[in-house]
Amino acid sequence: MYIVFCPSHRIARGSLKEAALAAHAHLHEPGVVIFDETSFSVVDVDLSGSADEVARRIDSYPQTAPTPTRGRGRPKLGVVGREVTLLPRHWDWLAQQPGGASVTLRKLVSAARKDPARQREFARHQAQQRAYRFCQALAGDLPGYEEALRYLYAGDVSGFASQTKDWPRDIAEVANTLAQACV
Repeated sequence: MYIVFCPSHRIARGSLKEAALAAHAHLHEPGVVIFDETSFSVVDVDLSGSADEVARRIDSYPQTAPTPTRGRGRPKLGVVGREVTLLPRHWDWLAQQPGGASVTLRKLVSAARKDPARQREFARHQAQQRAYRFCQALAGDLPGYEEALRYLYAGDVSGFASQTKDWPRDIAEVANTLAQACV
């Protein structure tokens, strides 16, 4: 789902095509922004031309991420080789572990993924990032923005809400909903 703001009020919510067409209809207003509701990242859509042209372009957008080409490693097992940057003392410690660096890193990641406390912290961090991206895009010039972010990262939802009370209603509503997910 996608959500469209222009600039201080919510215009539409729906599929990418619905959001793009709603944004296209409000191009005469400055500051039209489309957000992907899963991440609250700003979605860059070419809104030039007629509504039919915008709809055709959206229909041609890939629906899924392209499949990566097979590279080095063990692709049949799903192994993906990427770069890891560590300090020399970390490499030294990994080299002394049974199975080497790769086995040890996989075990550490698996343990972290199973740890409920780490999962809660990860979910909290992701929620904070969604709230931050939304606020940065729409509320960066609003009164109390910096203080609101301090409260957001401190986990103080009521403090965050107190800083957003003078924001436009639609922006404050979404920002506070996103902040609630951080606790």
